[in-house]
Amino acid sequence: MPQNVPSFDELMGAAQRSAVHLEMRDQYAVGDEADDFDAWLSTGQRDTDPTSEYWAPWVDLISRTVARGVVVRRARIVSEPVTDYIRYEHASTGVNVEAGEQVRWLPRPRSADLMLPGADLWIFDGTRILFNHFTGIGEWADPAHSLRTEPSIVKQCSDAFEAVWERATPHDEYEIH
Repeated sequence: MPQNVPSFDELMGAAQRSAVHLEMRDQYAVGDEADDFDAWLSTGQRDTDPTSEYWAPWVDLISRTVARGVVVRRARIVSEPVTDYIRYEHASTGVNVEAGEQVRWLPRPRSADLMLPGADLWIFDGTRILFNHFTGIGEWADPAHSLRTEPSIVKQCSDAFEAVWERATPHDEYEIH
C-alpha cells in the first residue's frame, strides 16, 4: 500500500523549531527548474529576484517559516571542481539566504569519513525525515519521497547532518572551484 506522505508545504508548516536539508548530488534534473537551468546555461544569468514567479513561492514559504521561529538550514556536499548544476545553484543561493535559510557547502573529500544517509533529505523538528528520491540522472524517482519517524533513523540522519554542518563552509565564504 502506498505511503501517505504529507506535502512538503504541510511538513514545513508544521515545523516548530527546525527544518534542515541535506543535499548530496552534483546534478539534479527536476522539471520545475529545467527552464531556468537551461536559460542560465545559455546566458550565464540567473534569476535572483526574490519576487519573481520562479522564487516568490519559496521565499514566501521560508520567510513565513523563519518568522515563526523555525531555524532553516541547508547543507550541500559537492564534488570539486563543481558541475555546471552546482555553479547554477551557487549563483542564486543568496536568494535562499535572503529568505532566511542558513546555507553551507562541504567539498566531498571532507565528508569521506562521515556516515551519510543514502538519499537527500529534510528533517523537521528532529522527529520526521522526508527522504528525497532521485533517478541516476537526477530526475524525481517514483516514489519521489518517503517519510520516516523511527527515532533511531531520525537520530542517525540528524547526527549525519550535524557532522556535515560542523565541517561545512558558510555560503558567503565558500568559493566555487
